[in-house]
Amino acid sequence: MRWYEDKDILIEFDDIPCTTMLFPLPSMTKQEKKDITDKPFLNKKLLQVKITDKRNTKKIVYSFWIDKGYRWDGASIPRVFWRLIGSKTNPEFQIASLLHDTLCENHSFINNDRYLSTLILIGCMKSADVCAFKRWLIKHSVDNYQKFCGWGNK
Repeated sequence: MRWYEDKDILIEFDDIPCTTMLFPLPSMTKQEKKDITDKPFLNKKLLQVKITDKRNTKKIVYSFWIDKGYRWDGASIPRVFWRLIGSKTNPEFQIASLLHDTLCENHSFINNDRYLSTLILIGCMKSADVCAFKRWLIKHSVDNYQKFCGWGNK
C-alpha cells in the first residue's frame, strides 16, 4: 500500500497500519500506569515497511518490520509547545511517530541515514494533512535534536 510519495521518497506498508492508544485503568499497578503514560501507543499487527530513497540516481530500497505489540510515546513534543503544534497524542501524528520512533530505535533499518528519517517523518505528516508550518517547525526541531544527540556522526 502506497502511503506517501514525492521526488525524494516512497513510503509503503504491506497493509493499513492498525494502532491504538492505551489508557491506565484503576486496577493497574503504579508501574503499569507509568508504562502506559510513557508509551501510550500500541501497534496492533505485524507491519512490513518499505522505504524507497529516490534522492540519488540509484534508488535505494529499505525494507523492515514493525512488530505487533510495539509501543511508542507518540510525537515527542514538549508540553510548552502543545498549543502551537499539538500534543504528542494527536491522531495526525500517530503513523508518523510510529515510523519515526521505530527508525530512531533502529538506525540500521535505513543505513544510519538521519536525514532520511526526517524526510520519512515529514512525508507521513504530509499524508495526514498536517499544516506546512507545523511540518516545518517539527522538521527543523527533530533534525537538529538528532544532530545534537549524535545520530549520523561517524
